[in-house]
Amino acid sequence: MKTYMANARTVERKWYVVDATNVPLGRLASKVASILRGKNKPTFTPNVDTGDFVIIVNSDKALLTGKKLENKFYRYHTGYIGGLKEVPYSKMMAERSDLAVYEAVRGMLPKNSLGRQMIKKLRVYKGAEHNHAAQKPEALKIL
Repeated sequence: MKTYMANARTVERKWYVVDATNVPLGRLASKVASILRGKNKPTFTPNVDTGDFVIIVNSDKALLTGKKLENKFYRYHTGYIGGLKEVPYSKMMAERSDLAVYEAVRGMLPKNSLGRQMIKKLRVYKGAEHNHAAQKPEALKIL
């Protein structure tokens, strides 16, 4: 029996829209990362980007369980000496919830050129509106 190996030119991509209202951030990120990789398809090939496009709406209504809002920090480095910055997730979810969701998904993708290619298929919006109606996205239920 031959093993099917997907080709990047023959991959058919769909568009999904995910509502993040009352969904834990980690659970949302892991499901979306799986779709971006293409693991939900029978034609999944680890070394080829076979994933679909994902639109996440209402990112400001995603949940962080436990005391993560107070205890968890988003850390980044400016590139200068002593340039480590910390932003608590309470401030992050209030002001830049789209970035918090984006970074959560990005952290669950491969850390190589294939992962950088996959993250380009993700769109995150704070509100319920998005401008991708022409792609006819299918609603995807998480939880």
